[in-house]
Amino acid sequence: MRLSAYRLTEHAEHERESDSILIQEIEEAFSSPALELVEDYPGDQRGHSALLLGFTKSGLPLHAVIGLSSPAIVVLITVYRPDEKLWKDWRVRL
Repeated sequence: MRLSAYRLTEHAEHERESDSILIQEIEEAFSSPALELVEDYPGDQRGHSALLLGFTKSGLPLHAVIGLSSPAIVVLITVYRPDEKLWKDWRVRL
């Protein structure tokens, strides 16, 4: 993901604030070479999207659903700190 070309939707901004996620954490987690694709949604009615897993420099996991319909800019549809009660290894839904 090219961080020079991304934006957060209003929903993502709201979720970011609710989970106290800093912009710096988003940029750390989603610019890492260790970034992982968790789920792919090619048939999403709003356009191709995907769930990504990244980790901040301090090792905290972050999930982001991103829109993939435009190669020029990555749209973060939502971003959140995954709940360990709902995810196994942050990658598989329980």
